[in-house]
Amino acid sequence: QVQLVESGGGLVQAGGSLRLSCAVSGNIFSINAMGWYRQAPGKQRELVAQITTGGRENYADSVKGRFTGSRDNAKNTVYLQMNSLKPEDTAVYYCNARLRRYSYSSWSDYWGQGTQVTVSS
Repeated sequence: QVQLVESGGGLVQAGGSLRLSCAVSGNIFSINAMGWYRQAPGKQRELVAQITTGGRENYADSVKGRFTGSRDNAKNTVYLQMNSLKPEDTAVYYCNARLRRYSYSSWSDYWGQGTQVTVSS
């Protein structure tokens, strides 16, 4: 079993900050990319931030300069620091990890249960 447990969502006023955390646990051989996606009502799920094992970061244009992703490989944990939040950032945020459960496994994507982020104007 693999579990991704998220925390840190909530309600914040525009201009405020939140920090999301996601811990990956279970039977894992190796983790490649870790990151965050979000889905607003009536919209498709979209990439917010992704960090590879080597530390390369990729962000959605809409969050560049405001959001910062980081990861602690020793703890299999990924974080998302969200600053200068806007009402349009309101969405359910999902943690994602691309990993292999065994040395002979292919890479597969695993998802957290999602955490609600609501930004009021």
